[in-house]
This record gives sequence, structure tokens and C-alpha cells, in this order.
Amino acid sequence: MSTTQADELAWTLPVYAQLALEPVGGAGAWLELADGRRILDLYGGHAVAALGYGHPRLVAALQDQVKRLTFQSNLLPLALRARASEALARFAPPGLDRVFLVNSGAEANENALKLAFRAPGRNRVVAVEGAFHGRTAAAAAVTWGSEKWYGFPQKPFEVSFVSPRDVGALRHKVGEDTAAVILEPVQGVAGAVDLPAEFLAAAREVTRAAGALLIFDEVQCGMGRTGRPFAADYYGITPDILTTAKGLAGGFPAGAVITTAEIAAGLKIGELGTTFGGGPMACAAIETVIGVIHDEQLLDNIRTVSQQVRETCRVGPVQSIQGAGFLLGLVCSRPAKEIQAELLEHGILAGTSADPAVLRLLPPLTLEPEHVAMLAAALTEIAP
Repeated sequence: MSTTQADELAWTLPVYAQLALEPVGGAGAWLELADGRRILDLYGGHAVAALGYGHPRLVAALQDQVKRLTFQSNLLPLALRARASEALARFAPPGLDRVFLVNSGAEANENALKLAFRAPGRNRVVAVEGAFHGRTAAAAAVTWGSEKWYGFPQKPFEVSFVSPRDVGALRHKVGEDTAAVILEPVQGVAGAVDLPAEFLAAAREVTRAAGALLIFDEVQCGMGRTGRPFAADYYGITPDILTTAKGLAGGFPAGAVITTAEIAAGLKIGELGTTFGGGPMACAAIETVIGVIHDEQLLDNIRTVSQQVRETCRVGPVQSIQGAGFLLGLVCSRPAKEIQAELLEHGILAGTSADPAVLRLLPPLTLEPEHVAMLAAALTEIAP
């Protein structure tokens, strides 16, 4: 254990497993460590570092905004908040053009579920096996396996889980008492599991038929990560509500609920609220991230470089590759934790997942072909 790890444990709750790395800086896809090493970061802080580290436009936007106005609540309108919301609505699939800015993915999912429960007589949510939606009360209630750490005396509503490979079960579970179906089109924590297109199409069909809402949790797979603005675009299926966070502001805490004008029209003052959501620093970051994705043609880059990963990195211990875009799971012949440790010896940081065989890649959207070549070369040197 390093001195820094010991210092953290002296003052914080001991709830995180940490790697023995201490970053002190970063540039692009590279992290600079306290011991002087540089490592290639293919995990991006759980998909948060969408533009990598030190992107000049994001740095400039935050530096400029902190001098102008660090914070103001939603009591007062901000031109910057209007611009960021418009940019996000235009980035989202057509028809999803009303934005509620919050602080995190869990908060976005809490509010999405709250919108779904506005319909009277509906007391149940259908969720998907393998899902991870957050650690707050409602978000954790629809998270697969959360009973191991849930912590609350009871869930706030009924939840039914279905397998993403069982469309029949989905059709059976969604009925008149269903408020919503919530799902990640590409499951992140589960190991970059891309849900079958027929399952997503069925979810859209049965929710419409039952009068329930379809919620896409794109906290991890959204904001360009699939090579499209959102996984909804990747699959060609538009939900009633879409949530996003993580890479939304490139490292500054931010989340969002994006929904339809029809759903927004029924809301009254005070039904939803947040203190820090939509603050000027977050809005400056959101506007900049979306601008950079457009201006630097990062969606094209993701599609091209992701294909390079699929073509060159199925070597050494990697048996197959799943997921989409820059949310990829390398299915390994040995435990992913072993491969993670061996990649670190080659100066590359990757992540693990809930599947012990899957190594997860969540690199910056700016990843370059030379970085993939480094990963492929390192995997080639690792024993199968």
C-alpha cells in the first residue's frame, strides 16, 4: 500500500478497491503518475474522461467560466444553461427535446423513474438482468444483484427483472401496472454487453402497447461512445426518456434527463428539483464537450478506431470482443484481473467488470490508432 492510499484510508470510508497507481496529471489519453511513469488510460475514469485529459478547449472553457460565474441555482435563468440544454437536445435523437440537468447518472435515473410513476395505477418497473443504474434508492432498486449492498429496508416500488435474451418474458412482464421498462442498450458494468436489437425493438413495442414509458439509461454508453450520438441512434430506437452523465461534461460532474415535449408539458413547478444541476461550470463543460465532438469529428474517429480494436486485439488471452464503439469488453481466457495487472506492466490501464472474464475498455473519444497498436502489441506478449 502506498503512502497516499494509507493517507486516504485514514480519513475516508473504506469502500473502494484501489489500484496502486497515483495520477498527478494527464495529457490526452495518457496519465502521469507520481513516480514519473506515464500510462495509457483505456478506462477513462469509468468513461468520464470523454475528451481525455487537458483538452485545450475544455480547459479554456472552465477557466473562463470560473472567472465569470462559478455558481448560480435554477432560481435564476442563465443564457449558458439555455445554450447547453439546446446543444444537448439537438445532440439527442429527434423528438427528445426537453432537458433536465442534474449532477450524476444515478440522479438522472431517479428522476426518470419519478417521471414514469406520475401515471396513476402503475407501481412496477421492468428492468434487465445484468443492469447497473446507480446506488441511490430507486436506481439501485432496478440494478441487478443490488440486494448484496442495497442497504435500505425495502425497495420503493415493485421490480421485475427479465433476461435480455427472453423477449417472451418481456412481453409477459409488461402490463397495465408497469410504469416503465428501464435498460442500458449496451450494459457497462456487466462487461460491455450489447443487448440484442430484437429485445430493444420488443421493449419499444410492448411499452407503447401497455402505455408504459421506455427509459434508456445511457449514462455510460451515451455521449458518442457507441460511435453515434447515443445508443438510441446506434440501434435506431427512440425511447420516451434518455438519461446520460459520465462523459457528458468531460470530467466535471453533470447528468441529464432528456425527454419529450409531451412528457414535459404535464409537469408542474416544484415536481423536480436539484441544487447543483445546471450550474454554470457544468453547462460550460457540456456545451464544450458537444462542440468538440462535432468539430473534431469524434464520432467518425470512434467508429474507425473501434473497428481497429476488433480487427487487431483478438490476440493473446482475448477470445472475443463485445460491446459497441468505445464501450468494449475483451472476453478473456483467464480472469480479467490477471490480464489487467499484466497490461499495467506494459503501461496500459484497462478496467474489469462484473463478469470476471471481461476486461472493459472505456477510452477517451479522442483515442488514436497508435494507441490501439500499443494495446494489440501488449496483448500479443501476454500468455493466453
